Amino acid sequence: MAVTIDDIRAAAEALEGKVSRTPGLRSPVLSELTGADIVLKLENLQVTGSFKPRGAYIKLSGLTEEEKKSGVVAASAGNHAQGVAYHARQLGVPATIYMPETTPFTKVGRTEALGAKVVLSGEGLAEAREAALEQADREGQSFIHPYDDEKIISGQGTVGLEMLNDFPDLEALVVPIGGGGLAAGIAVAAKALKPDIEIVGVEAALYPSMSQALAGETPGGEGQTIAEGIAVKAPGDLTRPVIAEMVSDILLVDEAALECATQTYLEEQRLVTEGAGAASLAAVMENKDRFEGRKTGLIVSGGNIDSRLLSSILMRGLAREGRMVRFRVEITDSPGVLSKVSGLIGDSGGNIVEVYHQRLFYDVPVKQAEVDVVVETVDASHVSEIMEKLETAGYPVRLLGGTSLTDES
Repeated sequence: MAVTIDDIRAAAEALEGKVSRTPGLRSPVLSELTGADIVLKLENLQVTGSFKPRGAYIKLSGLTEEEKKSGVVAASAGNHAQGVAYHARQLGVPATIYMPETTPFTKVGRTEALGAKVVLSGEGLAEAREAALEQADREGQSFIHPYDDEKIISGQGTVGLEMLNDFPDLEALVVPIGGGGLAAGIAVAAKALKPDIEIVGVEAALYPSMSQALAGETPGGEGQTIAEGIAVKAPGDLTRPVIAEMVSDILLVDEAALECATQTYLEEQRLVTEGAGAASLAAVMENKDRFEGRKTGLIVSGGNIDSRLLSSILMRGLAREGRMVRFRVEITDSPGVLSKVSGLIGDSGGNIVEVYHQRLFYDVPVKQAEVDVVVETVDASHVSEIMEKLETAGYPVRLLGGTSLTDES
C-alpha cells in the first residue's frame, strides 16, 4: 500500500489543533485483572467520541476547492457520520450522510447537530451506502469512504504514532478491526517505529469478515452485535494486504465477552465505551495466556453507546455474576408467610428489588403459592447463604435462569 510512515507523520502535523491528542495511560487495575501490563489509548475521549475524525479531516482537507464546493456524501450508522459532519462544518463543506432507516434517533440527531444533512435509506448500511454512491455519482460529489481510502488510513494511523511516541516500550498492540482502516494505519505507524512490535486484530465473532477474506473465504457476517462499529461485511481492498502482512493474528470475541469488557471498563476503569471500543479488552481477557507479562496497548476506539443499551449490559452483568438473582420460593397461601420470607432474605443481607406473587394459576395447588423474588446480592456465596436460610426455615427455593450460578445450584 502507498501509505507510509511519512504520510502518517504529515497527517499528524495536519491534525494539530483539529482533533484531540487523546490520553494514553497505564491501567494498574486492568493489568492486575488480565496479567498483562495494560496501556490504554483513549479514543473514546476524541472530539466526537471516536477515532473517526482523524481520517475524516485528512480526507476532507485534501479535497480541491471545487470538490469542497460541490459537497461530500458518506454512509454510516454512527461514528464515521459524526466525524465527517464535524469536519465538514469546520471546513465549510456541505455534507450529506446516508444512514439506515433503523439508525437510533440519538445518532441521527447528533449527526444533524453537527451540520450534516441526514437521509435515511434502506434497512442496513449496505443499502444506505448504495444510495450514497448513487447521489455522489448523480451530483458529482465526493464519496467519503469510512476505511478504504489512503488519506483515511493515514489519518487513523496517527493513533499508532501517538501510542508509540508515548509508550515506545510496548510489546503488543491490540486493535479492533471492522473494515480495517484503523488497524492498517496503526500497523504501518507502529511497525515503522518498532519493527518487532506485535499487532493483534480483534473482530466480533458475528462479523469475521477480515479473517474470512484473509483465509480465502467469502467475507460476510450477520446477526445483532453490540460492536456495531466493527460489524462490517466487506473489509477494505486497500487495508486487507496491510493487515495480512503486518497483523500477526485476528482474534474473534463473542457477544458475552464484549458485554463483559464494556462492563469492566465502566466498573473498574470508570470509562464509558461502545462495544467496538471494548473489543481489544475483550480479546485480552479471553486470551490471558497470550498476553501475560507483556506490555500491551489497547485501543479504546470509541465511546458512543446508547444509554439504554449500556444499562442493559450492566444489569445483565450483575445477573451473570450472581449480584442480581431471581429466586422462586414455595410458600403456603397463608397470612404473614410472604412477610416471613421477605424478612429472611432481608436478615441475610439481600435487597429485594421485585416480587411476583403467583397464586391464581392452575398448576399451583390452591393452598400454596409461588413467589418469584429478584434480589441484589454480594456474590455467589451470599446467594447460597440466602437459599440455605430459606430452606432451613421450610421454604423450598430454587434459582431461576439468567445467571451463571443456575447450573451450579
